[in-house]
Amino acid sequence: MPNTRSWVPVPDGSDFPIENLPYGVFTAGGERLTPRVGVAIGDQVLDLSGALGDDVFATGSLNAFMAQGRGAWSDTRRRITELLAEERHRPEIEPHLVAMEDVRLHLPIEVADYVDFYASEHHARNVGSIFRPDGDPLTPNWKHLPIGYHGRAGTVVVSGTPVKRPHGQRKGPQDAAPTFGPSRRLDIEAEVGVVVGTASALGHPVPAGDFADHAFGLVLLNDWSARDIQAWEYVPLGPFLGKSFATSISPWVVPLEALEAARLPHPTQDPEPLEYLRSEEPWGLDLSIEIEWNGTVVSRPPFRQMYWTADQQLAHMTVNGASLRSGDLFASGTVSGPERTQRGSFLELAWNGSEPLRLAGGEERAFLEDGDTVTIRASAPGTGGARIGFGEVTGTIVP
Repeated sequence: MPNTRSWVPVPDGSDFPIENLPYGVFTAGGERLTPRVGVAIGDQVLDLSGALGDDVFATGSLNAFMAQGRGAWSDTRRRITELLAEERHRPEIEPHLVAMEDVRLHLPIEVADYVDFYASEHHARNVGSIFRPDGDPLTPNWKHLPIGYHGRAGTVVVSGTPVKRPHGQRKGPQDAAPTFGPSRRLDIEAEVGVVVGTASALGHPVPAGDFADHAFGLVLLNDWSARDIQAWEYVPLGPFLGKSFATSISPWVVPLEALEAARLPHPTQDPEPLEYLRSEEPWGLDLSIEIEWNGTVVSRPPFRQMYWTADQQLAHMTVNGASLRSGDLFASGTVSGPERTQRGSFLELAWNGSEPLRLAGGEERAFLEDGDTVTIRASAPGTGGARIGFGEVTGTIVP
């Protein structure tokens, strides 16, 4: 879609130019006290139920709209762009704009299922080196398939929701027996989530090449992780209570169509993946991510260096015949690069506590303490030189 100026003022550096138009769910004063769907434009939100006269946007989540499929997504995006670009529509549309500062943002989707992957080779090698210093940091299957686990859809929360420190069993290497209590090694994982829009039938795998027919858009995601609980529980079945207490996502879903200019070819993969993981329409993405801890930017992970891409993850997730549902969410796994300043978790940044980070004011820290706030932001190149922002996903730890 061409770079177009809007009659709605868009401040310089805004995450939300007209080339973006991310979807979210909001409430505001007056008649807008019922949650409804809107799109962000500059520092305002367009109420779609009023602007388009369609009740599908007054349901309190994106699920009903997403279920209509790719054709409806494209038509709606085209119509919204026209309404916000052409001055002649201003009288009819302006009454449906609400100042961003006056809205409350909600979880944008009803999460059907949640799957988290492990797709960054740099992250996997770092974690493997920390926990298996004398062995191969990558497991034998890592370069043959996108490894993942099934999470808890009911604990996905919107940005700004406080994160309660989880309790569980912990057992350090020198402990004779496990103990129970609050996690002492609470961590984050900076990730990107894919929101599934259209369903698939049970028993029918979704090819990698059909990714754009099913994936509606992307969100930022923080996979909060209790490393001490995780370390004791994960053998032999993998992450469980160390992950399932909270996963935060950004309130704005950036449509896949807004990211065409950010697309990249598949990274070099050796050995070559099996046939079902190959596609002529690859979905590598050039996203720039920033992690801020208590006001200090501690890392800028490069999403473009992910080994497994979202289309491959979707193909693997369904190759056994597992079905998709509108509102499914699957996450990239921690995004990390080759440099220390590009690591996407505090486990890596502080190397399991042996190399603490220095925050503003000189404080040295390795893991999260009560009262800490973590914010993750991201952006991507858009058409015509525009900048596509994702807003942010933020959370504060409470006892």
